[in-house]
Amino acid sequence: MIRRGWIDAADRVPLLRQCALAGVARSTVYAQRQPTEPSEQDVELCHAIDEIYTQWPFYGSRRMVVELGRHGFRVNRKRVQRLMRGMGLAGMAPGPMTSRPHPEHKVYPYLLRGVSITRPNQVWSTDVTYIRVARGFVYLVAIIDWYSRKVLSWRVSNTMEASFCVDALESALRLHGTPEIFNSDQGSQFTSQAFTGVLKQAGVAISMDGRGRAFDNIFVERLWRTVKYEDVYVKGYASLGELTLGLSAYFSFYNAQRPHQSLENQTPDTVYALGTGGGAASPDHFGHQRDTAQDHDTGQRCAAAAKAETIT
Repeated sequence: MIRRGWIDAADRVPLLRQCALAGVARSTVYAQRQPTEPSEQDVELCHAIDEIYTQWPFYGSRRMVVELGRHGFRVNRKRVQRLMRGMGLAGMAPGPMTSRPHPEHKVYPYLLRGVSITRPNQVWSTDVTYIRVARGFVYLVAIIDWYSRKVLSWRVSNTMEASFCVDALESALRLHGTPEIFNSDQGSQFTSQAFTGVLKQAGVAISMDGRGRAFDNIFVERLWRTVKYEDVYVKGYASLGELTLGLSAYFSFYNAQRPHQSLENQTPDTVYALGTGGGAASPDHFGHQRDTAQDHDTGQRCAAAAKAETIT
């Protein structure tokens, strides 16, 4: 029996673990999987949602339905919710329980409240975003250094499996050493044993945003806006291969040539190498108290808006 046949995507054991136990390369398994092709109408809607969300990332499904109507799309909220969920999108200040980690994955506390970022490799963070191509969409993950805003590693994938996030993490660790703290949201890719296990083995402290607190990872959110407005929307990539080549050129430009106002018009590469001219401060709007139900409901909406104005 071919060992590849032992792999069962529906099994409770993660695919990464199954591949390791069976001695099968992950790429071999993923090559056999045929992702479902979205309809042309869904692709068109996803592209519209992406543009609206990039401009107004605090929009949830209700406001998104209204805004889509202004763009000529007649669509109900359930469909918008389904598409946004597939794109990995949620409003920056949603109501309670809109973003759930995998029920069997451990969620780690947020470690950066009130912390001043004063040096490279003190804090890294990551996130996944939707990227449109001519005949569909793919996902982009990036890892950045908070102090310098340098993009340390990135990967693209046509699925939301954890493997491409793990590949990006391993690449960043191999090329740039080890951070003191690694921050992410509570997405199942980042709470998976495959991802957190790499961090634990490297001795990195794991930090995770509070549910719905996209401003806890504001630097990656800003990166997505910059990448899309300066490259993806301008170039209109037709395929995954074309996108990969284009992003490779863009991230080289972003790190080595593009001046950043927040870095005193220096580049991320320069600030990362010299260890001067960068930095950040994550404000502590909640003191030292633990999260409460109010944080995840209406009080969280006010806090998110306030945090957007004060993060430097």
